[in-house]
Amino acid sequence: MSTLLVTSTAESTGKTAIAVALARLAQKRGAEVGYMKPKGTRLESVVGKTRDEDPALAREVLGLEAGMHQLEPVVYSPTFVQEAVRGREDPDALRERVAESFAELAEGVDLMMLEGGGRLWTGGVVELTDPDVAALLDARAVLVSRYADAGDLDDVLAGAEAFGDRLAGVLFNAVESAHIEGLSEDSIPFLEGRGVDSLGAVPRDEQLAGVSVADLRRGVGGDLLTPDAPTDGLVERVAVGAMSADAVLDHLRRTRRAALVTGGDRADVQTAALEAGGLACLVLTGGYRPPNAVLGKAADRGVPVVLVDADTRTAVDRVEETLRSGRTTTEDAVDRMADLLSERVDVGALLGLEE
Repeated sequence: MSTLLVTSTAESTGKTAIAVALARLAQKRGAEVGYMKPKGTRLESVVGKTRDEDPALAREVLGLEAGMHQLEPVVYSPTFVQEAVRGREDPDALRERVAESFAELAEGVDLMMLEGGGRLWTGGVVELTDPDVAALLDARAVLVSRYADAGDLDDVLAGAEAFGDRLAGVLFNAVESAHIEGLSEDSIPFLEGRGVDSLGAVPRDEQLAGVSVADLRRGVGGDLLTPDAPTDGLVERVAVGAMSADAVLDHLRRTRRAALVTGGDRADVQTAALEAGGLACLVLTGGYRPPNAVLGKAADRGVPVVLVDADTRTAVDRVEETLRSGRTTTEDAVDRMADLLSERVDVGALLGLEE
């Protein structure tokens, strides 16, 4: 049996889709596959219980029969972390719990797919970071990273050092076409010169990028103030309009497909945002309805305006959570990611399962 841990340099890198897609590709090669996310981090409340959405997706897509308590032996909630800091969680007992669940799930399988929790170092307060998990369960690690410029290699090198010989390689995901050349010609050779193997680069794909404005509106619980504006456009990132109008204008001119979250009473910021490119929608906070002039300009430009009662900080958190739990956590997204990995990565060699 082989064990593979899919981890990442940061949140929202597509780690879940990659882990489940690799597991599904292994199944298609005839392998018996198990899955576990030792630390449940992307939490939701279901029938009075807190669980991670990612193991639930894996359980459904891979047809697993194991219970959720096995698939996510540690629920890494804010309450859990606080109790750990107060000394009320025993790291040794937690490691034993993870190891026991792993042993149960690994019985009779050819490949155990492990998914990391949040960021690389999540779990440090109980000595269960992803490098700790890899050592505990004797797993090879796939390090998933985004790539925009060479500065992103700092995190890759730090991750590579943490995993040492357990690192199978780094997989770059959702790379913009404008950055592919710099990655392939400069950054990947640089990494290989430092002893870090590249598993490949998956290009940014429209089917996996962001969420629709309609889904975002539902996620934040807002009202649409521009009924004629299209809501099928994609939102890929969030910007916060807690700055001057000029600063907002400059920022949005350098980004794309952003949801700008700002106070409903900040007409100056709203107007500046509508003048800039890169705006997918406006999310206005505090329950303040903007002036008709702003709504008219938004309608003319086809920019949806969503109004929420929450304050700006809360609204930003809701937008970020909606983006994190968006298109990469559906069965269709897993299928699409499997196609992309098959095209760009030597999956058989990575999994140790040749067709």
